[in-house]
Amino acid sequence: MANKTILVVLDGLAYEAAEQCMGFLHALKEQGLATGYKMQCELPSMSRPLYETILTGVTPALSGIVNNQVARNSNQKSVFSLARQAGLTTAAAAFHWHSELYNCSPYDAVRDRHTQDPEQLIQYGCFYHGEHYADSYLYLDAESLRLRHDPDFLLIHPMNIDNAGHKSGIDSAHYRNTVRKSDIELSKYLPTWIDAGYQVLITADHGMNDDKSHGGTLSQERDIPFFVIGKSFSHQQNCAPKQTEICGLICELLEIQDHNKPMTENLLLKDQMIGRHYLNSVVS
Repeated sequence: MANKTILVVLDGLAYEAAEQCMGFLHALKEQGLATGYKMQCELPSMSRPLYETILTGVTPALSGIVNNQVARNSNQKSVFSLARQAGLTTAAAAFHWHSELYNCSPYDAVRDRHTQDPEQLIQYGCFYHGEHYADSYLYLDAESLRLRHDPDFLLIHPMNIDNAGHKSGIDSAHYRNTVRKSDIELSKYLPTWIDAGYQVLITADHGMNDDKSHGGTLSQERDIPFFVIGKSFSHQQNCAPKQTEICGLICELLEIQDHNKPMTENLLLKDQMIGRHYLNSVVS
């Protein structure tokens, strides 16, 4: 039986800000309920290309989603397409670029904002199209999708941290306090998800710089956090996960047996390596 999995992508969250400002997530670490890693995002350090990287395991230079203006369907196998192929249920509360990548492009707010279509890759969706859309509303959207549709895979993608960075820069009270508010929002829902047995991954697409932007190679722009919560993870501190391996990790958690996505195997307990074991046995 697949592990129900939640992926939270905190848009624009730099690693240093997560270390300094996310008290609840670090409380979970101190209690042994979560493990955190430092991860480097792929290039360019921009949102739409890295949504595609996170959800397909393919770098922007190879996926063709190389900037935020490339508005089309993904042509790669994604968590959503692989999950649907395996007969699993998918949902997302996320910025509308995800709808364009994996459902319908171009996005039509009237048609697509509230998606309930079993034939789509993202079957159940609540998509927003304003970067100022409140994170508190977004988490409510996500929890409503979870309770109504019980998806095997749920993507949650709030935007307020990135919005604060573009307005005030990484070294600002506005940015840091927005990170703290996001941590508080997570504290409202994570205990319920943990008690219900979900496997939870929390990360970012990219960081932020002092120029109130991102897209380049600065460590502020590329260094991002990666937290894992759940019984299926090994919680070994010496793992070095890559952004291109998140898709494969989720496929393993969902017990999708015919994927070929890369992943850092020691992130999971050995008895969780269902798909990878299957692939290795076929190759050998």
